[in-house]
Amino acid sequence: MSDRSAIEWTEATWNPTTGCDRVSAGCDNCYALTLAKRLKAMGAEKYQADGDPRTSGPGFGVSLHEATLRQPYRWRNPRVVFVNSMSDLFHAKVPVSFVRRVFEVIADTPQHTYQVLTKRASRLRKLADQLDWPPNLWMGVSVENSSQLGRIDELRGVPAAVRFLSCEPLLGPLTGLELNGIGWVITGGESGPDARPVDPAWVRDIRDACQQEQVPFFHKQWGGRTPKSGGRELDGRIWNEMPVAATA
Repeated sequence: MSDRSAIEWTEATWNPTTGCDRVSAGCDNCYALTLAKRLKAMGAEKYQADGDPRTSGPGFGVSLHEATLRQPYRWRNPRVVFVNSMSDLFHAKVPVSFVRRVFEVIADTPQHTYQVLTKRASRLRKLADQLDWPPNLWMGVSVENSSQLGRIDELRGVPAAVRFLSCEPLLGPLTGLELNGIGWVITGGESGPDARPVDPAWVRDIRDACQQEQVPFFHKQWGGRTPKSGGRELDGRIWNEMPVAATA
């Protein structure tokens, strides 16, 4: 867990699970995998104070971290929390019983707003009816190119208070994008030494679709060798739109 986050669209991160594996092109240069390898090389697993899972066990295998389930109760001030920046809560190796416990913590700390993001939209949809959905939980799916538009259809069947899209890293145009039932869209280019370039036209098309449908639009970064190397401006403006629930 980090009580401060460098991710522009959230305030803190919370990792009740860590570890993942690749499922689509958006995973090819996974920052979480890179970070996990770097921390292990530094011996960071020796410094997991207060149950903070800084690494994820051997390699990048999925691990559950029981101790972290108490962390949100310790935060005195309300905040927006990105759940599992180092994992995917809907990974097949995360038992539904543990997903329920995470949801119970979210429901029991209504002062915070939680953002959950997955690439495993099919499992999300299958489990949705087995979960109680707190009003302070936003659910999103990653959509990096047109081949992943089906994830949005799965998301529409989930009774989350806010359903959102993370189009990052954006690797192609989202041809045929429909935003009915979607309450927020994030775009971003890839960062890192092997970053794949993003075409500004792809981002503009998404922004224009959001404006047409009155969906809040957030452009996180253009990417490049470092996350901030390309800046954030799109057509002379920083796009920081958030769902109304963020300020409720």
